[in-house]
Amino acid sequence: MKKTFLLFVASAAITISTVAQTLFTYGNKKTEVNEFLQAYKKVYPEGSDITSKEKSVREYLELYINSKLKIQEAYVRKYDTQPEFIEELNNLRQQVMENYMTDPESYNARLNEAFERNQKDIQVQHIFIPYKTENIVSDSVQAKSKINEAYKELTAGKRFEEVALKFSADSAVAGNKGHLGFITVFTLPYQFENIIYGLTPGKFSIPFKSDFGYHIFKNIGERKAVGKIKAAHILLAIPAGSDEEFKTQKANLADSLYHRLLQGDDMAVLARIFSNDYISAASGGLIQEFNAGTYDPQFENSIIALSKDGDISKPFLTAHGYHIVKRIGFTAPPSEKTKQHLDEIRILLDKDPRVDLTRDLLIQRIMKKAGLRQTEINLEMLGVYIDSLADHKPAPPGNTLNNNMTLFKIGEVEKNIGDLVAFAQTNRWLPNFTGVKPISQLINEFKQLTVLDYYKKHMEELNADFKKQMRELKDGNLFFDIMMKEVWNRAQTDTAGQLKFYNQHLKKYTWEHSADAVIFYCSNEGTANGLREVILSNPAAWKQSAENFSDHSTTDSGRFELSKIPGLKSEMASAGMVTPIEKNKDDNSAAFAYVLNVYHQPAQKTFAEAKGEVISDYQEELDRRWVNTLKKKYPVVINQKVLSSILR
Repeated sequence: MKKTFLLFVASAAITISTVAQTLFTYGNKKTEVNEFLQAYKKVYPEGSDITSKEKSVREYLELYINSKLKIQEAYVRKYDTQPEFIEELNNLRQQVMENYMTDPESYNARLNEAFERNQKDIQVQHIFIPYKTENIVSDSVQAKSKINEAYKELTAGKRFEEVALKFSADSAVAGNKGHLGFITVFTLPYQFENIIYGLTPGKFSIPFKSDFGYHIFKNIGERKAVGKIKAAHILLAIPAGSDEEFKTQKANLADSLYHRLLQGDDMAVLARIFSNDYISAASGGLIQEFNAGTYDPQFENSIIALSKDGDISKPFLTAHGYHIVKRIGFTAPPSEKTKQHLDEIRILLDKDPRVDLTRDLLIQRIMKKAGLRQTEINLEMLGVYIDSLADHKPAPPGNTLNNNMTLFKIGEVEKNIGDLVAFAQTNRWLPNFTGVKPISQLINEFKQLTVLDYYKKHMEELNADFKKQMRELKDGNLFFDIMMKEVWNRAQTDTAGQLKFYNQHLKKYTWEHSADAVIFYCSNEGTANGLREVILSNPAAWKQSAENFSDHSTTDSGRFELSKIPGLKSEMASAGMVTPIEKNKDDNSAAFAYVLNVYHQPAQKTFAEAKGEVISDYQEELDRRWVNTLKKKYPVVINQKVLSSILR
């Protein structure tokens, strides 16, 4: 429940306004018009279906003022100084902080770029010349010479396939002639993706240098993005070195399974029995949904070539063995930037190394804003000093450095050489442990870590959006805590108050046309149809029937107003009837009811029968009384002239 109210109060929290028009005051506090409008537009964004703007503004303004009064009272009572409150807010701060660890402008640029690239797939060819020779010796000079020679032959007009076969060290080049198949966004490393998506169809790139060697890419052609592919398959694996007799046996088995599938055999059953892809076999051959460029091009193309969902391919051979694939479905990416699609891209983006680029820009911005000041130190001498101390040896004679010398400052934080030595103890080795990092790289990594740590501790000062969100979260928690004490807990636990309220409003709690009924809530329409058929065949055994469907349904029995019984909107209720199924469009769940007895005359509800309604109404009454008290304590004055300008 707390999260629900946080969402409301987050939109009603205090923000820093640039518009100096006061909309209303409460006590000695004031709220600017722009602050209110920002909150209002979160609840009623542009294009909202509003019958009357004036009515919606006035109603929301009342709620907004009331929330301000309650939050102000929480501050006066010093709820924000309670240890439990401070601890919870700090925990929220740690959670929210991760959303601000990238440069927003750069991050949004990467997000939009990924969306655009997600609209098309590109067919790629590749030539690769590694630095490492067959003897595991690094020879970047020889690699550079080879890639330049390959590039010259391409520019001279030689076919890419010929050049790839001649030069590329890719182990699969003999079979695929450099063809990688179709790729899409996030299929390849970002540096490769940038090159490929920068090529027009038919063009190849200049040689590109990576950490592993040299590359040339060619854009063979493009297509509208297939999107996510869902399929099932059977793999009859052929291990390396298998003889012709074994291969023939697998080919014959593949043909036999294919014809069994055409005759109606269940692919899931056959996959569990025969498929050598044991992970997918356990799921009846189903493969996890994937994008173009995930698997062998021939495998993907065989699925895409199937004309409709449910079609099954003829057996085909890849380097892994014989496959039979079944098309389950394609989900093409939306052409418009829907929130759901962008959220899916964000998940992939946040896991991809390209997000580090946005973090690097953030670090540069923090350095500039907080003021990074570096001390001039001889890097060669510093490298020797670090190596000596990290290896627990004394610094060599003549080295004038010491641990107390300042390395750099960020804001009020000072880091000295001793801090770098401590960092180097566990961070100076290259990832492959072939040697130590250059001193410039080590310092840069230490500096970045220090800057990010400084940013986390001073984020409110350095990021206005974060400061705003933390204020909203703080006010939201205060709202929740004081509402819990003043209204929600009292309404739930004050039995005497509930009973008194019930007796004062007896006429409100009466049964209109009602019925004793059992309502069956099902997770989907199929379950509802099945359960309803069983109950229709034997209504008296409804309990046992419901238990048999308990994995996908729940029941609720009691007396209900006819208007609250699903399926009775256009039906007359009668004892013994099973109502039609009513489907919920929001989540595709479904419900129906078994009517046990019908009451045609109005009747007084007992306190027990009305308790849920009484608590809800009593809660509203407590809230109303409390708001009236707060308005006396913090008199509210609305600037009617400013309000009129909003309404216009």
